[in-house]
Amino acid sequence: MLLLDASVWVAGGIPAHPSHGTAAPLVRGGVSVTALDLTLYEVVNVVAKQYRQPDQAQGIARAILRTCGDELARVDHAFGEEVVKVASEHGLTAYDAAYVAAARRNGWQLVSLDIRDLVSKGLAVTPDAADYP
Repeated sequence: MLLLDASVWVAGGIPAHPSHGTAAPLVRGGVSVTALDLTLYEVVNVVAKQYRQPDQAQGIARAILRTCGDELARVDHAFGEEVVKVASEHGLTAYDAAYVAAARRNGWQLVSLDIRDLVSKGLAVTPDAADYP
């Protein structure tokens, strides 16, 4: 299972994004993917505010819900503690740490376009390096 962070969902849903070509196959189905509940908020923030495309933000959020359904990873007490530990260990934001903690907890491969904070530290792979059929 691939855990896609918000950067991958955004790239896959915005045709003008530089990484659209490698992200789109992951978000369009046919690959087992999941997301965190916080991914919805991150996507809406970025696409509606930065890209100024609220309709596209809504479309990507719907795609996440359609693709992941009830399988969105949600925060509970134990998971929250893992997030704090990962954030402290790697100097990450709580958002990035949540993705890392969820991937570790579930044995998922984290896929991200966050080269500086996740990929360069070996905590995630880029869409073109993701291991899927």
